[in-house]
Amino acid sequence: MPRLNPLSVRSDTGPVHLPHLAQSVTWALEQEARLSPKPALVDSRGSGAHQDMHLALMLASAQTLEPYFLRMSEAVLLEASDAALRAKIGLIGREAESAMLAVTQGVNTHRGAIWAMGLLVVASVTHYKNLDDLLSRAASIASIPDPAVKAELSLSKGQQACRDYQVLGAREQAQQGFPHIKHHSLPMLWKSRKAGDTESSARLNSLLAIMAALDDTCVLSRSGMEGLKTMQSGASAVLAAGGCNTFAGRGQLRQLERDLLVLNASAGGAADLLAATLFIDRLFLGDPTNNKYQK
Repeated sequence: MPRLNPLSVRSDTGPVHLPHLAQSVTWALEQEARLSPKPALVDSRGSGAHQDMHLALMLASAQTLEPYFLRMSEAVLLEASDAALRAKIGLIGREAESAMLAVTQGVNTHRGAIWAMGLLVVASVTHYKNLDDLLSRAASIASIPDPAVKAELSLSKGQQACRDYQVLGAREQAQQGFPHIKHHSLPMLWKSRKAGDTESSARLNSLLAIMAALDDTCVLSRSGMEGLKTMQSGASAVLAAGGCNTFAGRGQLRQLERDLLVLNASAGGAADLLAATLFIDRLFLGDPTNNKYQK
């Protein structure tokens, strides 16, 4: 592939502005962090179930990562093959993780988001016609092995939870084309807006749709299967009560948070997917037939 201007590239449907894509990733991470009241998660009220995280730390982490997402998008224009692209974004992702840990003094604020958002921002540079195209492109990249990653000598907490509980983790979620985004969070976000819910309620309902269905390895690693079942059943109860824009739904949401705090459970995986959902929603302006960056 010829080397092109790293600030902008033309596809069949128009210009793609790469800094705008990277800024939109940061925006999505910040919007997820600020959204309240997220049950037992860091938000504008406090630290939720976390002792080592707070909103300012999450925002600082998001800002630190923006240049790395820009570099990932630029790599699409510079690498001659998908295999080379996968190797390059893997390298940039590890550098992003190191920068994140330096800023947070070792706290894992966005490791999962680096993986998911990196794949999506790279897929966003490629020509795509609709949501299915975008997610399929991300899945194809995620399915290519990273040549720098050898056999796992030590497992992350999420990987250990996958092994212990025989569930699929963030890697498989991406390789399958982010099914929880496609089938749960985006449809709920758009449905809630159409019903007249406030934007914050629509986003919370989107998060809860993920929580109701996802085998969240962050929850499993912190509170086991009891925590996972509590999260899934509690999120389902909020939505069954009408969602976060109703009196009954808000009552169920408060109960879910109390239950999760008792178990020290935090749905970090669901939060990462919500940020990814907001990024994709911004790409399509809330309309799966639209494409903000390529028109």
